[in-house]
Amino acid sequence: MAKKKTTNQKGPDVILIGAGIMSATLGVLLKELQPDLTIEIYERLDSAAAESSDAWNNAGTGHSAFCELNYTPEREDGTIETSKAIKIAESFEQSKQFWAYLVQKGFLSDAPNFIRSIPHMSFVWGEDNVKYLHKRYDALQQNYLFHGMHYSEDPAQLAEWMPLVMDGRDPAQPVAATRMDIGTDVNFGALTRAMFRRLSDMPGVRLYFAHEVRDLWRSKSLGGWKMRVENVTTNQVREVQSDFIFIGAGGGSLRLLEKSDIPESRGFGGFPVSGQWLKCTNPDVIEQHQAKVYGKASVGAPPMSVPHLDTRMIEGKRELLFGPYAGFSTKFLKSGSYMDLPKSIQLSNMAPMLMAGLHNIPLTRYLIQQVMQSPEDRLNALKEYFPNARMEDWDLEIAGQRVQVIKKDENEGGVLEFGTEVVSAADGSIAALLGASPGASTAVSIMLDLMKKCFPTRLDSPEWQQKLKEMIPSYGQVLAKNPQLGHELRRHTSEVLGLTQEEQMPEVTR
Repeated sequence: MAKKKTTNQKGPDVILIGAGIMSATLGVLLKELQPDLTIEIYERLDSAAAESSDAWNNAGTGHSAFCELNYTPEREDGTIETSKAIKIAESFEQSKQFWAYLVQKGFLSDAPNFIRSIPHMSFVWGEDNVKYLHKRYDALQQNYLFHGMHYSEDPAQLAEWMPLVMDGRDPAQPVAATRMDIGTDVNFGALTRAMFRRLSDMPGVRLYFAHEVRDLWRSKSLGGWKMRVENVTTNQVREVQSDFIFIGAGGGSLRLLEKSDIPESRGFGGFPVSGQWLKCTNPDVIEQHQAKVYGKASVGAPPMSVPHLDTRMIEGKRELLFGPYAGFSTKFLKSGSYMDLPKSIQLSNMAPMLMAGLHNIPLTRYLIQQVMQSPEDRLNALKEYFPNARMEDWDLEIAGQRVQVIKKDENEGGVLEFGTEVVSAADGSIAALLGASPGASTAVSIMLDLMKKCFPTRLDSPEWQQKLKEMIPSYGQVLAKNPQLGHELRRHTSEVLGLTQEEQMPEVTR
């Protein structure tokens, strides 16, 4: 069928590409700050949050650094690095403040549909790992954001906390765990869809599903940017103009950023990592576990492959997952093309990608091993966390794609980074979000950083500053250094969102 082409001369103030949690967060923030802004959102699939933000595609934990051991690495001198964990904990508190504001305002009507309290635990075995976890606990207690964390090496105590994990375990095995009762389970798919439903009802906002952005370029005649969009249902192609574009398309962001040809995009590449879950199908087993239990990643494993036995609420139903098991695919999206990786390679990023590959041979070896795993191998990995697991109680589910950032480095030539990165033009007219975990949980702080780069004048205005502090009371302050404010805000957000209140004193049992 021939593609029909039409052109729009007058476009919206803001275009958001991708209907995930990042675009939803930015769209709501901007509309709250400046209600007369016109916004258009373009999503290639037929629903919101169908890729990385979907609950089955990994985005199901409120990452607050309570239990994720990869955020607290051990230094060469044996001490524990906590700065990343503290930053993530702060960022998640900002997210909760923003969600609480939306609930109080009536923008989000039912918090339990997207966030619930659930204990966050770290669990390790072996003498060296037990020593590491105790040092981690001690280090985190230096910051009030982690007060209320419990530490124990007592098997009887651990059996109360996580019976599935301890039942059938060798009693002679050294074990330890931490527990944080104010942990949360967040269904980012449900949250994203709720935000877009309300956002699309607001004046000046239009949401287009089944529309794929094929190209974008600077508009010399009108200023700002133009992009070519195809309605994948009717094959109609049209051009849209805007002064600002945000590319929040998950794994699809890199290719669109490259099409922009801004100097800041050069040298960036992407390394895709796929994933799989084991999903429990036995209701009796599911009922015995009520926690998110994280362990230590295997040597060479990417951070998003940290194993965890994870209770989640999805579509009102309690689920139990284990994984994720990493894999490799050249797709950048779960619904993408196997040509995504080859098409992303350009002269500007070829050297960084090659050098990053040479520096990460253990990761490549690990991914090959993961791809070659048999069902028995996956069951054996599960039994390290659930000794009495039976294969007939679990089904294999495909998780989402993650595209890790590769960037130029003066010393290494190219480095592979685990995390998220905002890449924006010098004039702030276009920005893209690259990378993955902790992503969704820190969406609010990421979008605040983006607005500093792209809307600096308006962000500094008294009107925007006042509104930001209304939406996010800790805005402009270092929450990690302000215990009084932090405790007050935690109490407030917990009340509004219906979450467990924090404890004030830590506890240790040996």
